[in-house]
Amino acid sequence: MNTPPSQWAQIVAADPQHSHRYAERFRDLEARGQDIYGEARLLDAMLDRGAHVLDAGCGAGRTGGYLARQGHRVVGVDLDPVLIEAAAQDFPGPTWLVGDLAELDLPSRGVPDLFDAIISAGNVMTFLHPATRVAVLTRIAEHLAPEGRAVIGFGAERGYSFDAYAADVARAGLRIDARFATWDLRRFTGTSDFLVSILSRA
Repeated sequence: MNTPPSQWAQIVAADPQHSHRYAERFRDLEARGQDIYGEARLLDAMLDRGAHVLDAGCGAGRTGGYLARQGHRVVGVDLDPVLIEAAAQDFPGPTWLVGDLAELDLPSRGVPDLFDAIISAGNVMTFLHPATRVAVLTRIAEHLAPEGRAVIGFGAERGYSFDAYAADVARAGLRIDARFATWDLRRFTGTSDFLVSILSRA
């Protein structure tokens, strides 16, 4: 399958140092005492110890790395090899893989088990090429255990409306079980500028 390049891939093609700066940004934020693990703490609170977790669009590994430290079995996948290298360096332990989420097939890469939870933080959905959004959500559904849950968060005004996302979720065989306006679970309203959705298989 030859998928169209994501917005992230286009940014990196235009600026090869972008990924390096991105990884350093989160290292600097943590060094200054900033909380960079809020998304991971939310998912951790939803899981039993030792859960099988997929960090979809893992970037430099901050979310999956935290979850691994809490005792979960983590696989992280990202299109960007620079970020995967940073994840492996900063957060040893999880399985970090370079891969396109629109073509996700982890059993073919030696990861046969379905996932108790899948998380996609950091506006990953808005960096996808629009033509691949349903494909990515479908791959998430296919990798999710029957009782598993996916948690996806992204901001408004980034080219992907919340209504369009809800329609794509349904097309991919998922359902939205809950919506929040922040990763610390503030109430979602019609004026919210961020969406955190908890999904399960339809």
